[in-house]
Order: sequence, then structure tokens, then C-alpha cells
Amino acid sequence: MPLGTLDRTPPPFFRQGHSALTKLVFCSALALFLMVADTRLPVVSTLRVALATALAPIQRGLLMPVEMISGGSDYLRGLTQALQSENAARSQLAQQAERVALAERLATENGRLRALLELAPALAVRSQAAEVQYEAADRYSRKLFINRGSTQGLAVGAPVINEAGVLGQVTRLYPLSAEVTLLTDKDAAIPVINARSQQRGAAYGGLAKGSAMELRFVAANADVRVGDLLQTSGVDGVYPAGLAVAKVMQVERQAEGGFARVTLSPAAMADGVRHVLVLEPLSVQLPPRPAPEPDAVVKPSAKGRKAAGAAP
Repeated sequence: MPLGTLDRTPPPFFRQGHSALTKLVFCSALALFLMVADTRLPVVSTLRVALATALAPIQRGLLMPVEMISGGSDYLRGLTQALQSENAARSQLAQQAERVALAERLATENGRLRALLELAPALAVRSQAAEVQYEAADRYSRKLFINRGSTQGLAVGAPVINEAGVLGQVTRLYPLSAEVTLLTDKDAAIPVINARSQQRGAAYGGLAKGSAMELRFVAANADVRVGDLLQTSGVDGVYPAGLAVAKVMQVERQAEGGFARVTLSPAAMADGVRHVLVLEPLSVQLPPRPAPEPDAVVKPSAKGRKAAGAAP
């Protein structure tokens, strides 16, 4: 058989299609287009919400084996640990009984003082419990996803806390879930007040240490000490006042600089957290801000114009 009659085309199993360079260029252009569209085109956010709603049941189904395994392991730990936990809970409850009585007495006194000073009553903070589904896969951010969304009445900016203090706030809403940005994220910021010195400031996340925060724009001679507790100031209209945020871990004062470097340790650690409490932002209950009135232009009268013209 002459060689020219042979079929030199590879069989279907070995056909490669387009070259690797062509695929690389196409995928790179597609990724660049999606990144630009995510920031410029509003249709991408709608598509993201639709995909999140469609994938929510699938994600929930995939999490069920993990929940079953963790629940089964908790059940098999034995009756002894359950009894120990019950005894510890009873002891903690007895210790908190005194604090509850003191808090009720202080609340009554506070109400009487506010009535004497004719102050408006404090705003009631509404909340609802939520469960953490999973942590975001982005290694350059600190975000969690919870199983509550716009269907349950959540709002963007809602504070998220646990028994230790503030964890973060809701930054993106879906119908059946929500994205929570933690305080240790590089884009997170929260107004705080020093419980000891009553000095206000702003705490930021995003340090090289994954579980640390920083108190920025603090004067070098400011009254800040290691161990000081920082709480929410309540002046931003989002976080209620008095929630634990962080504790001062290190203070570096530089003589040549005008500011001090203050490193913080968050009060609430997100590692291992399972259940959280989502609060309603205070801005929902505050009255709307009045619109700025345009500057009134006073036109001089006829007598005024004559007097002005006659004046030297």
C-alpha cells in the first residue's frame, strides 16, 4: 500500500482540539471580562444572587453528612462528659445569677435617671439567631456565610455577635444566606471606645497576623495601656454601644513619630464558631436626617438699594 493513501489524522481519542496557548488566552480574557463586569455591570450581582439561591439547597445537602458526623461524634463522647458539662453550666448559671440581679437593679436606676433628666428611652435592639454554614474560600479575606438572608429580614450592615463579642457585620445579602465580613478582614473597620479612659478611636483589621487588629490614628502620648478593653461606641448608628470588640495586646510608642502602633486581639474569635446572633442596625430605628436647606438669598428692598447707592 502506498504511503500517500494512509490516514495520518489521529484517532478521536487522541485529538487535542485547540492548542494550549489558545485555551490560555481565551480563559484569561474570560476571567478579565468577568472581573470587569463584576465591578461595572449591575447584571452580574443579579446573576450572583440567582446562582446563590439555586445552589443553596445543594450546599445544604452537601453539609448534611458533615453535620451528621459531627453530631454523631458528639453523641458518642459519652454520658460522663455530658454530666460534666451540665455541672459546669449549673455553676456558671449560679455565678451569673448575681450579675443578673445587679443588671436588673442598674437598669431600673437607669430608667429612673433618664425619666428625671427627660431623656429619650434607649433603643431596643432586635436580633435573630443564625448558624454558620461555611467559611469563604478566599484566602485573602476573612468572611463567613450564615443560613439567614433577606427572606428572614436581614439588612446589609447588620452586626453579627456571639457570646464573646462582635464578630463582624453582614456585607452581602442573598435570599437564603448572607455573607459576614469579620473584624479581622483587611476591609473591616469599627468605631470603638476605651472602657477605662473613655477615649474614642477606630479599630481596623487586615494585619499580617490573621487574628490581630490595629487601633489606628492614636497619638503617641494617648492614654492606652496593654489590657484595655475596647467596646463599641454606638456613635456610628450601626453597632449598639457596650459590645466587646477587642483587647489591647501591644503598644509601641515611637519618639520620632506622631502616632502609636496599637495591636489588638479580637474579643470574639471566629475559629470554631457555630452559632451567631444577628442584630438589627440602629440606623433602622433612628429618625431620618433632615435634608439640608438651601441658603436663603435676601434681596435688599428699594429703600435699602437707595441707601446703599447714596452711601459714600
